[in-house]
Amino acid sequence: MTTPTITGTRMRIWCAWCFVAVGLLAGPADASGKLTPHTAEYKVKISVVSGRLRTELQATESGYVARHNIKPTGMSRLFARGEISEVSTFANGDDGLIPQAYQSHDSLSRDKVRADITFDWDKNEASGKVNDEEITSIMEGLSYDRVSIQYELMHDLLSDGPSDKYRLFEVDKLKTIMVRSIGEKKVRVPAGKYTAIGIQHQAENSSRVTTLWCVKELDYLPVIIEQHRKGKLKVRATLKNYTPVHPKELAKSD
Repeated sequence: MTTPTITGTRMRIWCAWCFVAVGLLAGPADASGKLTPHTAEYKVKISVVSGRLRTELQATESGYVARHNIKPTGMSRLFARGEISEVSTFANGDDGLIPQAYQSHDSLSRDKVRADITFDWDKNEASGKVNDEEITSIMEGLSYDRVSIQYELMHDLLSDGPSDKYRLFEVDKLKTIMVRSIGEKKVRVPAGKYTAIGIQHQAENSSRVTTLWCVKELDYLPVIIEQHRKGKLKVRATLKNYTPVHPKELAKSD
């Protein structure tokens, strides 16, 4: 399968926003490993480009549905127009979360990419459409989309601790994500002051390293997310606000 291409400055900006989609999309959970429905907002900075990430996690009968929206703000809209909206549905499993479906609408890229994917774990495959093209991908064991992989990491932090490897499904390929802990430090973000635990992840054969600074009293919600490439900071996002949401409140917002 071939995917749409983007060139020049728009390619660099689009790749950075896609990092935000992967690195920021995490949600909190309680001490039992059960995720907490919530809304949250992050301030995002990519070089001179600024933006906003809004997230919502809602409980369902079998698991959860997560909705995320990323868009440039202010003058940055002159350089990066559009937004990335993603929806991921995942179920509770015996050892963690099981992705069921993933939809993405990316209007940041020139080619207006849309994806609608369903996971079939009996067949061990993912299938659906990317724009108007039908795709089918064979999974190499349990794999996660860009949204559910971060919720699984949060779930694991509240259980026995994260694995050192996760499999990430993207519409055109599978990646192995390596994970490690880097200790703790005190941090200040718009939402407050915290002592945070650092978790880094990096795809095999990639020069990009993503660091999530997670706070225990917020059920390991990441309050700072940073991306370094070849040792230089490229992207930084900070938590602006976080609000637990009761089921009735979520129903009103639908």
